[in-house]
Amino acid sequence: MLSEAEWEYVTRAGTTTYRYWGDDKTNTEGCKYANVRDNPTGWSPSFDCDDGYRFTSPSGQRLANSFGLYDTLGGVWEWIEDCWKESYVGAPQDGTSRKDGNCADHVIRGGSWSSPPAHIRSAFRQYSEAGRWDRIGFRVARTLSR
Repeated sequence: MLSEAEWEYVTRAGTTTYRYWGDDKTNTEGCKYANVRDNPTGWSPSFDCDDGYRFTSPSGQRLANSFGLYDTLGGVWEWIEDCWKESYVGAPQDGTSRKDGNCADHVIRGGSWSSPPAHIRSAFRQYSEAGRWDRIGFRVARTLSR
């Protein structure tokens, strides 16, 4: 499982914008890059587009970020190894996961198919308790040899 620092690094993919595809403050580009809350849901606020799926969608169907990774925003929230704390104060500086704080709750990142556009961005963070949810998943990762 990714640490919060690792997740943000791979999601941002070298960008400093609101989302890895740019700032897109008008919320019109999301369907090209992510499975998001879109026009057909009828929910407000939503992205002004149609990604073709009411709920989750198959992975790898949209444009990848500049690291070649797919679906790092939207789809389902990604469960992160870090224990929840409201701020980064005291967080590890070496990219490892935070093991202090409320470890009954873990950080989730990336937003889901049902999240408003403000949650589908590289910097937004939330927490969740362990359990089975249709909007939370995880990303498989491995350590690369140097």
